[in-house]
Amino acid sequence: MSSTPIPPAVEDRGLLRLLTCGSVDDGKSTLIGRLLYDSKTILADTLSAIQKTSQKRGMTRVDLSLLTDGLQAEREQGITIDVAYRYFSTGTRKYIIADAPGHEQYTRNMVTAASTANLAIILVDARKGVLTQTRRHSILAHLVGIPHLIVAINKMDLVGHSQEVFGKIMADYLEFAARRGIEDVHFIPISALNGDMVVERGEALAWYKGPTLLEMLEDAPLAHSERSEPLRFPVQYVCRPRESANPALHDYRGFMGRVESGTVKAGDAVTVLPSGLATTVKTVQLGGVDIAAAFTEQSVTLLLDHDIDISRGDMIAAAAAAPPARKEIEAIVCWFSETPLDRARTYVIRHSTREAKAKLTAIVHKLDVNTLARLPAEQLAMNDIARVHFKLAQPLFADPYADNRATGAFIVIDARNNDTVGAGMIQ
Repeated sequence: MSSTPIPPAVEDRGLLRLLTCGSVDDGKSTLIGRLLYDSKTILADTLSAIQKTSQKRGMTRVDLSLLTDGLQAEREQGITIDVAYRYFSTGTRKYIIADAPGHEQYTRNMVTAASTANLAIILVDARKGVLTQTRRHSILAHLVGIPHLIVAINKMDLVGHSQEVFGKIMADYLEFAARRGIEDVHFIPISALNGDMVVERGEALAWYKGPTLLEMLEDAPLAHSERSEPLRFPVQYVCRPRESANPALHDYRGFMGRVESGTVKAGDAVTVLPSGLATTVKTVQLGGVDIAAAFTEQSVTLLLDHDIDISRGDMIAAAAAAPPARKEIEAIVCWFSETPLDRARTYVIRHSTREAKAKLTAIVHKLDVNTLARLPAEQLAMNDIARVHFKLAQPLFADPYADNRATGAFIVIDARNNDTVGAGMIQ
């Protein structure tokens, strides 16, 4: 009597958020389409729809860029305007891909997409080499703290799959990266249109002996693994069941939220901000069930040993490494709004689950994102990036963005209409 063999457990390499960027027509949308198509993660009805659209345009093959260029205006112009997100899984890893627009006037969209990415794919057209927009997006990716870059030199089929062309572009980019302090850069030649070195190796780039693009993505480090980050747990909601048949719940007080960084388990010493009171974690729960520990980006409920007055906007932090309370912040801000930043206007800064009214006290300088030159400025227009100072009505519990991207970032809201008008990184 034979028994059916048990298949080996599949390794879970976690979630990877990544960004594709580069100059216009470098093939970002086609690359994402190729990843989805060759990894067999396209639904049959979606594939049928883009096949019909491709035929209407007189194309002899499926236009894979349509998988991400979802807006009607984009399809009509053949460009990406807004950030398009796509999700897929290889069985060993889940991916969220953001396709950032290539035009200079959509810098704010690129910054938004980059804010949560842990890896960026910089597309370069092999015929054109390193362009101004290539450098701009590389600088922005570096500025917002994306730790890992892959420079994918695309359209190698249009330069005869030349190793010499690939080598020259790589040398040009490395020279630029060294001047800007950009590190951890990997290079790969690809043809997104034909699929060479994207998911499958193909035969046209046999001289390249490195991993395929998907293999690079599969092996990319997890988010929050670059440095040790202490516990940061902004409280979203206080759970107190008012009526229950279970007597054990009569004195229940759970603090619900997401672990923005670090880990937490029963017995951990923590500090509650803004009160500064110290206590110990009694229990960590997920869906009402006790768990041994919670990790970064898990949404859980914490029960504490002491009865402390805690509400939404407070933060539970590692006792040995609590963040400072800041009534003034210096930050790099990307301005989103068509209405310029106004020194006379009151804004609201939303940081994790906390909000504080804010006044602009100084624009230190505006950044030229092409050169990183520091320019004087009296106001900020849409897509401008600058170092500014804000004075706050209530304290925020924030880390420098370079140390903790989750608690070093914030958005700026216009108090008059509740529009999001900017995003910032605390220095």
